Amino acid sequence: MIKRKILIVDDDIYISNVLFEVLSREGYEVLIAYSGTEALLVLSEFNPDLILLDLMLPGLNGEDILPKIKDIPVIIVSAKVDMDNKVDLLLGGACDYITKPFDIKEILARICVHLRSSTSFQANSILIFKDLKLNINTQTASVEEREINLTRTESSILKVLMKNQTQVVAKSVLLDSISYDTPDCTESSLKIHVSNLRKKLRKIDDRDYIEAVWGIGYKLV
Repeated sequence: MIKRKILIVDDDIYISNVLFEVLSREGYEVLIAYSGTEALLVLSEFNPDLILLDLMLPGLNGEDILPKIKDIPVIIVSAKVDMDNKVDLLLGGACDYITKPFDIKEILARICVHLRSSTSFQANSILIFKDLKLNINTQTASVEEREINLTRTESSILKVLMKNQTQVVAKSVLLDSISYDTPDCTESSLKIHVSNLRKKLRKIDDRDYIEAVWGIGYKLV
């Protein structure tokens, strides 16, 4: 069974450790970022199902990184109690707001509710090719129900290929299609990203899922 993944973004070591221990006992896979900058770095490699986000962070604060988070439920966990601030954050993309200090039972319940809602929304967003599955909302992939950790760029590439399963996708088309999610990907780096993606998929069942078509692009096989 695939574990649901939660990212804690909080510079308070005590609170982060308490949440880590409690959520781990509940069966979640948990990662911690102690600053906004670190959170964005983690999100480039780790695709959580839900984020617990503090506002007062070193470097980039919670308000700075919230707009950069797409298609992942974000629960704000903050000591700020200003109602206008809460409203702005909820309208700006957060799915919930919990004020510190919080009751651990309440935070577990709210996580459960939002993950349930997220799961219902994601049910119609699964791409399938043979034994390979990709959730385009959470950007998580699995082969034979074994989860694969993909970077944001790798996930974007796989999404385009799985949406065009019967045809070769030209390099230029692939770059254009992923430019919104990964604007820094270039034609020279595309080859490296595809190679890394192929290795990760092959590692699960020793099968090649992606074929390079010389001079044109890539296709699923």
